[in-house]
Amino acid sequence: MNLLEKEALIRDAAETLESQRPEAVLKWAVETFPNITFACSFGAEDVVLVDMLQKVSPSTDIFYLDTDLHFKETYETRDRLEARYGLKFIRVSPKLTLEQQAERHGDELWKSDPTACCNIRKVEPLTDILGKYEAWITGIRRDQAPTRANAKKIEYDVKFGLVKFNPIADWTSDDVWNYIRENELIYNPLHDQYYPSIGCEKCTRQVLPGEDPRAGRWSGFEKTECGLHK
Repeated sequence: MNLLEKEALIRDAAETLESQRPEAVLKWAVETFPNITFACSFGAEDVVLVDMLQKVSPSTDIFYLDTDLHFKETYETRDRLEARYGLKFIRVSPKLTLEQQAERHGDELWKSDPTACCNIRKVEPLTDILGKYEAWITGIRRDQAPTRANAKKIEYDVKFGLVKFNPIADWTSDDVWNYIRENELIYNPLHDQYYPSIGCEKCTRQVLPGEDPRAGRWSGFEKTECGLHK
């Protein structure tokens, strides 16, 4: 299938599946693109998709970007999910250790240049792992941020050169939490402590009442995305 044929297929499927449940999107994704992977951050949206994927296609690869800077609660959530579902998440690490990064770019790069830090610890490792696949699945939702408002459930990811599936793009936060409660899912306990969006410990703070849910990410910088999503 050449790129034009693939784009036509994606366009048609995006229209057909827009009104379908996430499970239907996942089923079509894994059947149409068997060489597919799911990028998991262990946030609320992603634990929903882990659960759905175990029901639809339990053999599909699931990876996470280990920046070496996650909250301990995030690593504990990973371990609890592995125990519940009997799976092993693929750990993807940056080429540089934190020590090597400090030697080359100075201590605490996340304070002076968080975009450069994200590129080293997230974007470059993501680019490497996605190069092994034909398609990937994410947990982004349209109402999370203006940068995600136009996300389709199925689209061609120009940045990384593969097909991208966003099965819960049309869900609200309430939809996510209703699914978590109804299915008694494991989730990161930081969500109960005013952390609606959880990234690295160095660049994530609690969100105050009335603030945007992503206000706790890179607080003090004009930055709303780590660079994984266009």
